[in-house]
Amino acid sequence: MLAAKIHGAVVTEANLEYEGSITLDPELMEAVGLIPYEQVHVLDITNGARLETYAIRGREGSHEVCINGAAAHLVDEGDRLIILSYHQLDDADARDLAPRILYLDETNAIVRRARGEGARQRDGEPASTG
Repeated sequence: MLAAKIHGAVVTEANLEYEGSITLDPELMEAVGLIPYEQVHVLDITNGARLETYAIRGREGSHEVCINGAAAHLVDEGDRLIILSYHQLDDADARDLAPRILYLDETNAIVRRARGEGARQRDGEPASTG
């Protein structure tokens, strides 16, 4: 199930020589609940490329979104991205999951925060209390 989404991130650096991963400002990671080394899917809005990697913490307040390693062949500085993370949950928990969503401006500043609706909420069922 989708757990987190960062929409409209702008790549600040594509570093082919780094070992791999995507470096993110810790403010972005914390705002959507990403933890260091969590697997993420990266969707390039600019060119359509899709890849999987893991997130690492960058410099606090830097607004950096850096694509590292081989993925730098697929994503260029200035490209706009969607960054997603998924969690595996049992059916009951999955129905209550409300993904955290961030919308960023061209400087990677947060302009809006949202929560998706859990399936129970969408279908009018009460959320689980246990």
